[in-house]
Amino acid sequence: MLGVIRRRVVSGGSSPSILGQSLHSIRPIANKEILPQSRGGLGPVRNFSHLISAGSSHCIRTTRDVGSSIQAEPFRQIWSRPFSYETGDLIDAVVPFMGESITDGTLATFLKNPGDRVEMDEPIAQIETDKVTIDVASPESGVIQKFVANEGDTVEPGTKIAVISKSGEGVAHVGPSEKTLDKAVPQPSSPVEETKNKPKSKVETTPVMEKPKAPSPPPPKPSAQEPQLPPKERERRIPMTTLRKRIAKRLKDSQNTYAMLTTFNEVDMTNLMKLRSDFKDAFVEKHGVKLGLMSGFIKAAVSGLQNQPTINAVIDGDDIIYRDYIDISVAVGTPKGLVVPVIRNADKMNCAEIEKEINSLAKKANEGRLSIDEMAGGTFTISNGGVYGSLISTPIINPPQSAILGMHSIVNRPMVVGGDIVPRPMMYIALTYDHRLIDGREAVYFLRCVKDVVEDPRRLLLDV
Repeated sequence: MLGVIRRRVVSGGSSPSILGQSLHSIRPIANKEILPQSRGGLGPVRNFSHLISAGSSHCIRTTRDVGSSIQAEPFRQIWSRPFSYETGDLIDAVVPFMGESITDGTLATFLKNPGDRVEMDEPIAQIETDKVTIDVASPESGVIQKFVANEGDTVEPGTKIAVISKSGEGVAHVGPSEKTLDKAVPQPSSPVEETKNKPKSKVETTPVMEKPKAPSPPPPKPSAQEPQLPPKERERRIPMTTLRKRIAKRLKDSQNTYAMLTTFNEVDMTNLMKLRSDFKDAFVEKHGVKLGLMSGFIKAAVSGLQNQPTINAVIDGDDIIYRDYIDISVAVGTPKGLVVPVIRNADKMNCAEIEKEINSLAKKANEGRLSIDEMAGGTFTISNGGVYGSLISTPIINPPQSAILGMHSIVNRPMVVGGDIVPRPMMYIALTYDHRLIDGREAVYFLRCVKDVVEDPRRLLLDV
């Protein structure tokens, strides 16, 4: 068709009319779909006639442009196709919320290594705070690609510490032997570096004449009074943990703030130990927990706090806050430091409930699973140093409380009972109190009440 148009134009025909007629004959063909749509292909070409103007002298060039646009279309569609595996495969593991009063912590240790497979909610690291140890859990199942923080770094809630690949792609598995080999084998240097190093080596090998040095005087002999210190190689320097720093600060603040005074007494443990011996089997069978001595001392402390409410109070500025509830804090020693979980509303609990709560909190403390809420608050503290063999001590007040009761080991000592000297299992107890708020009279009365209840538990039944 284009050949016919070209010959008519050369023969002198009117190009507008000829082109108009030719296009009129071409348009029905162009109006049809000439390319079927295929997957990733062109799609339907609906109409080419709008690309060619009737009577235009550049119709052939325009037709060529249309062909070029037809060829470029498939490439645009292929490269614009999205790749879903490039986005959404990497997941960040971040430090969780650690509590209202905790703003940061120390990244203590990583529980996994890069390249390890982890499941959803599986701990991958531990954060040490001034109160508890918190786990950083994996948000998704996958493979740890890399760590973006180091052990010992101070991190805040929301800080990214690791990147996890859900598909496990792009994770470099480097074993310890490979890392050692990379460090041991030097990389070959380039020819340019060798050329630069050659003249430098000549200069270094040039002999240099040095002046003979005068013989240095012998070191002075240490005097007889100078102490001989051990070499530094026999010492180890370890950074203090965040929990230990917090304990040290709180105890020093307590010593600087309170006017602490300690009063002592001794308790005959015969009746309480006999009570436990008589009913320990029935107690375990019914309640599923062993009957200990701590529940008896907590009940005795509750009775003393109810008789002397000032010991359950606290100074706040120029005011005194009296509490109508009793939350007993129990000091628990763990490998990481001393923690003080709280038994809520101890005045409303019986011995079985107290023993169950003590066992649960002690187990969580040793496993490092205590939460902030389980250690917050507390109106009075009991510390049992007797489990470690302590005979007598002066405990330090746990701020912001006003007093603390110290228990000690049970030792058989000769005692006068009914005019006779007999051996008795005896325990020293100590009460350290804030003398700004509590007078000696209230402290002694409280300690006498504890002594009376422990020596004769029947007083709890009669409330005397």
